[in-house]
Amino acid sequence: MRLAVVDDEAIVQKRLKQALAKEYRQVETYSTGEDFLKVQSASPFDLVFLDVILPGMDGMEVLRHIKSQPVETEVILITGRASLNAAIEAVKQGAFHYLAKPLRTEEVRHLARKALEHRKLREENRRLRAQLRPLEGWGEMVGATLGMQKVFEIVRKVAPLDCPVLITGESGTGKELVARAIHRESQRKDKPFIAFNCAGFTEELIASELFGYERGAFTGAVATKIGLLENAHPGTVFMDEIGDMPPSMQAKLLRVIQEGQIFRVGGNRPIRLDLRFIAASNKDLKREIQAGRFREDLYFRLNVVQINLPALRDRPEDIPLLLQYFLAKYNRKFAKRVKGIETQAREALLAYSYPGNVRELENIIERAVALAEGEVLTLADLPGDLQEYSVTPYQEFPPLEQQEREYIRKVLAYTHYHVSQAAQILNLPRTTLWRKMKKYGLAKTTFPGT
Repeated sequence: MRLAVVDDEAIVQKRLKQALAKEYRQVETYSTGEDFLKVQSASPFDLVFLDVILPGMDGMEVLRHIKSQPVETEVILITGRASLNAAIEAVKQGAFHYLAKPLRTEEVRHLARKALEHRKLREENRRLRAQLRPLEGWGEMVGATLGMQKVFEIVRKVAPLDCPVLITGESGTGKELVARAIHRESQRKDKPFIAFNCAGFTEELIASELFGYERGAFTGAVATKIGLLENAHPGTVFMDEIGDMPPSMQAKLLRVIQEGQIFRVGGNRPIRLDLRFIAASNKDLKREIQAGRFREDLYFRLNVVQINLPALRDRPEDIPLLLQYFLAKYNRKFAKRVKGIETQAREALLAYSYPGNVRELENIIERAVALAEGEVLTLADLPGDLQEYSVTPYQEFPPLEQQEREYIRKVLAYTHYHVSQAAQILNLPRTTLWRKMKKYGLAKTTFPGT
């Protein structure tokens, strides 16, 4: 912690520094507000003891400068009794508290601790709000867990770079949402975004859809058709389920990425295109390469940056956030006023494993809100197969071993799998923690993003 004392009386500077030096190593002193602000603007302090009456710029003006900056600096005003009203007014303007002269050592230390605790709490609250807030303009990408925060961070970094991106993850995890987020944050945000699902189409149909065709290219081609790639120029193309694309079409797509041009079906004139490619797959493409079903050279072309989306069962802590988000979304859509979810229904939603991931959870809430007759979703509003997941009275108290495993899992996730830190929090020897991790099967792969 860095503290500052701003007072034009040398004796006050000395006494405050002595009072604070036992608990805080970095205490700097300044005689004028101007000198202090030069340092504050370059390297903000955590806590400032500020005299109201100073030569030149007075304490109130210095306070306004501090509070106009986007930093978490706490301010304690030092005042004589004559200026007590001004100090109280300063508290209303953002100062943490005030001290009246003559100063008492214990009061100084007590207020310093309180102010720094308050600063720490505000910083923590701000961090949590940033985690819980869906990214603006990113639709339904909601998540506060470490795995999703890493996804958000990679998206922020890669979006402006204009390089190919490969998004992997199970069906329903939100791969297209990530692709659209990358496009919206990129330099191509005002250009087209074209999505194409590669699954379930023949090679001929994929070719005509992607590349278009010339009039007379085949029977029934009575007019020239512009393909999706041409329509996407100069924007972004999202190739969903790229692992299901026929091998011969993979070769054609590779040439498009390498050469930046296409030929319409039946055409002999190259058409230059400027496109960003984002691909997605729910398959393990490395295994597909080993099996001879996917081209290795195309994989490396697409996999410049890879983003892996965790399954919903691996981030159950995000389910309450998603429930809140989808309730609000479908209240707006259906003009409903569903304010919450009763305990049994919520427990069922939290206990379910969601093989269809976030998409399945959204469908469940959409159906429930659409059919709900009251202001609270009940167990009866959920699908029948989900109702069996409601907690019976004896299930409300899980076995002690189950509780211990879950507690250890959360601590390991919180410390990013730093075993020594986790052992300190749990108040266990490292060897004991290792034995419990082995007992409960808490391998590192248990934690998405670690």
